Amino acid sequence: MQYLVIAYDNEGALDKRLEVRDAHVEGAKKMIAEGKIINAGALIEDDQMVGSTLFVDFENDEAINEWLENEPYVVNGVWNMEEFQIVPVKLLPR
Repeated sequence: MQYLVIAYDNEGALDKRLEVRDAHVEGAKKMIAEGKIINAGALIEDDQMVGSTLFVDFENDEAINEWLENEPYVVNGVWNMEEFQIVPVKLLPR
């Protein structure tokens, strides 16, 4: 199932985001190769990274939750999980 993930950062998380960015990007590249991440990018406000948006494809809710349990931005408190959004979507075929 395809999902849109909207993840704003916790306030003041920019330094922490940059600290764990390499681990986040490494995991994202692996998931892109596996077809689990369709597309992704940073949310920008006033020329600052303030969060992330991703289109992902997982078998079910359990699989997406398993990914989140190990995602560096979740584990290290970058993403604000209280405002985290996961929305089922149906993307146009490429």
